[in-house]
Amino acid sequence: MDFDPNVFLDALGSRALREGVVITISLTIVSFVFGLLIGLGVALMRNSRIRLFRGIGWGYIWIFRALPTLVLLFFVWYALPQLIRVLRGPDFLPFYAAALALSVNEAAYAAEIIRGGLLSIDDGQRVAARALGMPPMSVFRRIMAPQLVRVITPPMANDFITLLKITSLASAVSLREVMTQTQTQIASSFRFAEWYLAAAVYYLVLVSIFMVVQAWFERRFVWTSQGRALRS
Repeated sequence: MDFDPNVFLDALGSRALREGVVITISLTIVSFVFGLLIGLGVALMRNSRIRLFRGIGWGYIWIFRALPTLVLLFFVWYALPQLIRVLRGPDFLPFYAAALALSVNEAAYAAEIIRGGLLSIDDGQRVAARALGMPPMSVFRRIMAPQLVRVITPPMANDFITLLKITSLASAVSLREVMTQTQTQIASSFRFAEWYLAAAVYYLVLVSIFMVVQAWFERRFVWTSQGRALRS
């Protein structure tokens, strides 16, 4: 068995993978936040009473759920600069390209999660609040948003973890996240087993940490809200 434990331990403690982890986490957070914001807008359009807005929302979800993430990454990195002149040149960095592709992709899935959450809220509450004279934004902020957060927290947390793993595709546009750093080290050392195993350990640790955060977040915001609802 051609496996060198010393090479594996060196890979685990390498500066390359530590730097890759910082990029991976940064890309995940940026893509998730922007994807969530775009997804909220798309979800509201899907639930709109205006047919045009519903059509735009449906079209967005259809397109970006149908396209593979890798195709989006290649399109943003290679094709988009040819279509938009301002993106040409070294200013359009791999991080921005990956964040843009992952954000618009994430937004399609976030929109469906948010839309499902909106549909689960009794519409009578909104009607009653409007009858009392509350403006639409206040109705959403004070009535619907707290319930929406409780409903969508578990699926959105799972979606965040999935997005964390999908960031490995950013190696296709030379972003120096965990997978790109791993492949770079393998190219010079030809130690496939040790470096890929080290990368797997990093992903396992990252996902485990965020699963613990997810469990705490659900206890804090989901179960607490349910307990308050039962007491009321």
